[in-house]
Amino acid sequence: MTWNKLKQNLESFLCPALYGRVEYHATSYRYLPDKAGNCYIAVDKKNVLNMSDRTTFIRWYQTELEIKNDSDIQIPINNEEIEAVRKETKGIVPEDRLQVMARGRKLSKVAKEFFAAQSSLSKSNFIDVANKFLSTSIEESLESNDILLNILALVDRRVGKKRILNMTEKMKLKHPIVQYFYELRLSTL
Repeated sequence: MTWNKLKQNLESFLCPALYGRVEYHATSYRYLPDKAGNCYIAVDKKNVLNMSDRTTFIRWYQTELEIKNDSDIQIPINNEEIEAVRKETKGIVPEDRLQVMARGRKLSKVAKEFFAAQSSLSKSNFIDVANKFLSTSIEESLESNDILLNILALVDRRVGKKRILNMTEKMKLKHPIVQYFYELRLSTL
């Protein structure tokens, strides 16, 4: 599918409140085959997600340690995770330390997912993911660990108000750019 047709298809799925606000752009260099081109998503004419540039105003992480030390990331811990840590330590760890250990383990897992997801962004990946988005169900796109699939699904008109409002807890575990688009969509409700 050509870029223009792909762009038309993606924009046809935008929710009405975001039509004209969210734009998809791609550039390529015909005479410079060694240059990959550029692909980005703009909101209100401002480049928000550049697939090949880390200079956007959204926080990009260079290491897993940066993710673990970021106080903006809120990780909900449930009782099963605390119990799993208690069983592993055979009950000899104080109660308040169990929560810290469970949070640390979950944060490590989330950090690996964040890092893997953000490191796979590129123009060719965007086009592949956009084609995948157009051929899969909206539920799969929302549940995916792929940043781009999440973003495309969040701005989709098939995702209703009730579903958006019920996703608050899940969004806390997503990459900051996905949280940005979630907040953008919440602002349209």
